[in-house]
Amino acid sequence: MEFKDYYETLGVKPDANEAQIKAAYRKLARKYHPDVSKEAGAEDKFKSVNEAYEVLRDKEKRAAYDNLRAGGYRGGDQFRPPPDWAQQHGAGGFQFRDFGGEGDVGGFSDFFESLFGQRAGARPRGPMRGRDVRASVEIDLRTAFSGGKQRLGLRDAHGERTLEVNIPAGILPGRVIRLAGQGEQGAQGGPAGDLLLEVLVREDPRFRLEGHDVLVDVAIAPWEAALGAKVPVPTLGGDVELRIPAGSRSGRKLRLKGRGMPKSGDQIVTLLIQTPPAGDEKSREAYAAFAQAFEGFDPRA
Repeated sequence: MEFKDYYETLGVKPDANEAQIKAAYRKLARKYHPDVSKEAGAEDKFKSVNEAYEVLRDKEKRAAYDNLRAGGYRGGDQFRPPPDWAQQHGAGGFQFRDFGGEGDVGGFSDFFESLFGQRAGARPRGPMRGRDVRASVEIDLRTAFSGGKQRLGLRDAHGERTLEVNIPAGILPGRVIRLAGQGEQGAQGGPAGDLLLEVLVREDPRFRLEGHDVLVDVAIAPWEAALGAKVPVPTLGGDVELRIPAGSRSGRKLRLKGRGMPKSGDQIVTLLIQTPPAGDEKSREAYAAFAQAFEGFDPRA
């Protein structure tokens, strides 16, 4: 079989720290998520990224992998596990993705299974808890704000099943939802492991998330900026009325307390002044009168 360079898969250096590895994983998982990406081969790349992260996020697996890599192996090299590897390492695994309808995702690669799968492990001497399984679930921003349910399809060595996951209101990207007993089956009567779902939040066409705060741009007319006004502003919890102070400029930021993510977030509103078109004689005359009234104003001063 071929040796897999997990650092190359995630695009990080071998001395990358935990935060750098996690950030690279989240970026690539979002890019190649099978329900989102239209790129050819996205599902296979998504599996490779998950497999690489499964090894590099775990200190023991990473240390063992680094010892192998220190022997001069690089991606694509022919590889066979050392003779004593099976007596030192174990734990099986399966792979899945979330989807809205039917789906099918296979297991980890032969390379991974030969190192960390059940085939490589010694036979357990007594009840052993199943391995925790990690994957990602992608939701939209409104679901992250208000909470809801996400349907997951799972196909592994134990069959095919569907899970309905409760998404708590106000969850942020990178948080992990633990589903007790939904991981790998235990051995010799041991309990099942847990399913760990890292939350990814899709980009929203209108709102942006920055920590607990929600950011939005709101267009206003020149006279609303100059004279002040009350305008409707969208929030994830519904429209609210915002007072625009007189003399506001384009780019000014206003804060709506408590209108961001639940419990601790605000909404930051950026004002964008929109100029009406001079599309007819009446509007051109109005602009001419406006220019005359502000004859001494120099916007570039």
